[in-house]
Amino acid sequence: MNILCGYNVNIDSVYRISGAEISELLNTFERTEILEKIENPPGKILSKSDFAAGLVYCMKNGCGAEWLVFKQSVFEFLKNRYFEKSLVRMGGNAGIMANALSELGASRVIPNVAVPSRTQLSLFSKKAVYFPDVSLQAKEKSGTKSGKNPDVPFSNQDPIHFVFDFSEGETFSLYGKEIRVPRENRFIATCDQLNFKLFVNPAFGTYALQHACEIDGVLISGFHLLLETYPDDSTYREVLENSFAQLKAWRARNDKFRVHLEFGHFGSKEIANSVFLKFAGISNSIGMNEDELAMLRNLHGIPAEGILRMEAGAVGEAACELASRHGIGKIFIHTREFFLAVFKPGSSGGSGICGGSGISDESGISNESGISDEPRVSGKWDDIDDPALLKAAEKKLEAMSFGLRCAGVYAASGRLEGREFVEKEASKLQESLLGREQLQLFLKAFHGKTFEHGAYALREGYVLCILPTLLSKSPLTTVGLGDTLTAATFLRELELDVQA
Repeated sequence: MNILCGYNVNIDSVYRISGAEISELLNTFERTEILEKIENPPGKILSKSDFAAGLVYCMKNGCGAEWLVFKQSVFEFLKNRYFEKSLVRMGGNAGIMANALSELGASRVIPNVAVPSRTQLSLFSKKAVYFPDVSLQAKEKSGTKSGKNPDVPFSNQDPIHFVFDFSEGETFSLYGKEIRVPRENRFIATCDQLNFKLFVNPAFGTYALQHACEIDGVLISGFHLLLETYPDDSTYREVLENSFAQLKAWRARNDKFRVHLEFGHFGSKEIANSVFLKFAGISNSIGMNEDELAMLRNLHGIPAEGILRMEAGAVGEAACELASRHGIGKIFIHTREFFLAVFKPGSSGGSGICGGSGISDESGISNESGISDEPRVSGKWDDIDDPALLKAAEKKLEAMSFGLRCAGVYAASGRLEGREFVEKEASKLQESLLGREQLQLFLKAFHGKTFEHGAYALREGYVLCILPTLLSKSPLTTVGLGDTLTAATFLRELELDVQA
């Protein structure tokens, strides 16, 4: 399988921070300033105190977040204080997915690399990743230095995402008040100027256009980094138009390849809604977590409370509404406790031939984007005991199960070293007990049926599938699990369709 991965590739600087370090950090700031910012989180980082407040807010509430850094001084502070002590690894949705695909057996994986520095290129898998620019191949192999110096503009610095993992039960002093972290999670301070605008390396764009007929799938992500306005007075809408036009141009040359859009932690509901609506018509599938699903409440109408509590009934209902209202063939929702998918039976992701126009589906009906919807099978799907429906659910659950095993192993070991390694290590993991409980509630809510470790159901023409996640008692990482899950599931779906 040949797969494109755009758009955000960066460097993750992962640091597990202790309660003692937080207490020490807080003492360097004015008490009232930090407490005010914890009470009213700024959502972005313009100062060191913004960073400290964001980190403390997440630890205090056991939640995850990603805030963007806009000041060179904060970038230097974070790099000098934490980078050398961190685990430096591949970051960015597209980068993590590219490596996962490469390690799991894809034939060729082509990532978009905004800043191809020596450090960045060294973090890619050596199995199947291909850089269209020949000079990048040579740089990566020779280890040539990127030539960066302190005078390089902030926008051209290595894109570093400072990831602060924290553990459940860790304690720290918030100006005399003891705080105990209720749940493991992470806070990310992102310094990534080029990816803020979904910068496309010209070599990547040219390769994608010239080799579109050889591509089996496209994974797009990074839209959560978009800003409402930029220093040059442009807006995120212009970035979306450019990205959509590029993807549409690839589709014009090959409307058979699959497009999956992976969401992220959006700081703006307006941008999240715009991205979803813009790409719903051109995407064969869309993936997100429960927080991101809840943010789209105005598009599906289901209250956020149940979704955020990871109630399978609420999550399934919201995903079905989102899919049916906007004509989407597949939606994947990955939570800590379970993995849920809704899909239209018979969707296979494109009905044209290479070089076709990609304008209408097999019924001849065009959607508003001008890109073909997934083909629909004929007949009415209203019998859960239909053998064809069981076969479709079985196939979906197999792809999802593979994705869960890969994500679980990556969480436990921080590595993906081929499928044999994944299967061996996955046998050591345990099913989420809460996920198993939610599966039972799913069966009641949707009158579903069990199949092996999962379950499936029917609702308004869509099939719902659910599986409990696989958890490690001592995870090595909590970052990149959704991306690993997405990439593995996407790859396995492509393989199963080819086999069929």
